[in-house]
Amino acid sequence: MMESVVHHHLRPKKKFPHIWCPGCGHGIILSALVRALEKTGRERDEVVLVSGIGCSSRAPTYVDFSSLHGTHGRALAFATGIKLGNPRLTVIVLTGDGDALAIGGNHFIHACRRNIDITTVVFNNNIYGMTGGQYSPTMPTGAFAATAPYGMIEQDFDVCNLSVATGASFVARGAVTNPVALERYIRQGILTKGFSVIDVVEPCPPIYGFYNKTGTALDMMRSIKERTISIKKAESLSPEELKGKVLTGVFIDREYREYTEEYNKVIEEAKRSIQDEEPL
Repeated sequence: MMESVVHHHLRPKKKFPHIWCPGCGHGIILSALVRALEKTGRERDEVVLVSGIGCSSRAPTYVDFSSLHGTHGRALAFATGIKLGNPRLTVIVLTGDGDALAIGGNHFIHACRRNIDITTVVFNNNIYGMTGGQYSPTMPTGAFAATAPYGMIEQDFDVCNLSVATGASFVARGAVTNPVALERYIRQGILTKGFSVIDVVEPCPPIYGFYNKTGTALDMMRSIKERTISIKKAESLSPEELKGKVLTGVFIDREYREYTEEYNKVIEEAKRSIQDEEPL
């Protein structure tokens, strides 16, 4: 059943195989997104997928939804324009950790702050893949990359904590090792009125794996499965036991004033003000 749903949404005449490397988690994330959209009941012409630059940003090209492939780090800026132009659309941003939080970091925090009704799925593999193996803002301290040959010396961003702190309505973290839960988080994000962030833990075997000697793609998948732990289970563990663990689950689910609704109120108020003005 899962397979038929995904196949139904593949873009006609799109050439396969895709560009992603063996062991990459991008296909798992895209499949979870498609299944989540199917369960929301959204029609194809109601959905727009927006992406920037990087491996993850090729995802919209494989599925039969309206899409916009923007410039590096600007996916959320383009998505904001689409949502303001037609608030009835379901706008979903597919972005990598570097695309979203480095060059796109300013757009990210202000999208959270505005609480605009956009769902953002962060393909988080802790490194720039397509652009050459540079470290990203989510790379753990001490890990290696092309631009960190002696180890990462900076503190990494926690995508979920950053999103909660800057005002997103719905924030969750999933992992490619649990696609059923991931699908559920994406669906919840889409159905939440406000800005939603789903951070997805995934491997990058040929780049991150190469620089950090993490073994095969299967080894990296096993590592993710061992390191991820649900928020509920984590509550019963000590700080010592939680060292090296990555929390998964829903971090926050709240609804408050949504940006496009407030923006349209301003437009209506401006129209009334103009109509009420006395002619010269």
